[in-house]
Amino acid sequence: MIRPILKYGDAVLHNAAAAVDAMTPEVERLVSDMIDTMYAAPGIGLAATQVGAALRVFVVDVSIGRDPQGLIVMINPEFVERDGMQLEEEGCLSVPGFNATVVRPQRAVIRGLDRTGAERQVEGTGLLARAFQHEMDHLDGTLFVDRLRGIKRDLIVRKIKRLSRAGNW
Repeated sequence: MIRPILKYGDAVLHNAAAAVDAMTPEVERLVSDMIDTMYAAPGIGLAATQVGAALRVFVVDVSIGRDPQGLIVMINPEFVERDGMQLEEEGCLSVPGFNATVVRPQRAVIRGLDRTGAERQVEGTGLLARAFQHEMDHLDGTLFVDRLRGIKRDLIVRKIKRLSRAGNW
């Protein structure tokens, strides 16, 4: 089932998510719905907080469904290593229509549970490392806009407030 994606300003997006205590049918349904929602958006990643579930779960597929092995599901993820730096423009399904250049690691290793509950460790470089950091930020209540400073952040936040007041957000 495709779930609605929350937008910047919704409280769930701005708070840290809770750990998943057990692999339940509800968690399995959430993961399936998140995968469907991510591909339908279309996007390369989606955190549970973006669909209103305050749980530490994210899905990523930088191939956007073209590589059957490309889908990564992480439950209760944590960083093992991060190094290097990349500066690229990125956007977010919860901040539609806005992009900005954000500092991200060039390489990231994460560990968590897969959708079967088995422990899994994955290393990502480039776009995959960027996606890992982006989704981990969501689980900590941070959006890419929150990583911006100065006029760029102010412009985006002001435009979002204007769109919201007009009922277009």
